[in-house]
Amino acid sequence: MPINTQLQTRSNNICELCSSTDENLTAYAVPPKTDESADNQVVLCSNCFNQISNSNYTDTNHWRCLTGSIWSEVPAVQALSYKILTKLNSEDWAAETLESVFLEEPVIDWANAEDNIAASKVVHKDSFGVVLETGDTVILTQNLNVKGANFIAPKGTTVRKIRLVPDNAEQIEGKIEGDTIVILTKYVRKSV
Repeated sequence: MPINTQLQTRSNNICELCSSTDENLTAYAVPPKTDESADNQVVLCSNCFNQISNSNYTDTNHWRCLTGSIWSEVPAVQALSYKILTKLNSEDWAAETLESVFLEEPVIDWANAEDNIAASKVVHKDSFGVVLETGDTVILTQNLNVKGANFIAPKGTTVRKIRLVPDNAEQIEGKIEGDTIVILTKYVRKSV
């Protein structure tokens, strides 16, 4: 995103994490916020931006800059610094920084929000741990007694165009012999 005048002034035209004077500065909205409000954005150099975009935090020496940026007065900078430091907490310096800093609860909630959203997503997996999606074809891995339909679906039955049960990761819906039934994911494998 292009940097607006308010961000240029606030950042003094340097990266708000590592203080780089890189000419290719970018405005980055700290997830899960996506709007273009300066309050939700951080000015980043191309190095910081690329590593964050790729979720690549292996250059731990570069991220030592967070020991300073976490103390920023800007909540967006604090939230992003905290978020990256938690990913690096196996490093002694990162753990010590997290222990020594005091942040307001809303900033910590903001920093953890994206991970909390990802953790709360319902993911359907077959009996081998392969992720299932709506429209997939699955094969039954054992005989299933279909309640209310008075038949047994034999092992090896192909079920096409399944639908995922949105609030239960252990259930999918599919048609067998013309009847739509609920099938437990532990009894299917994804067809390739």
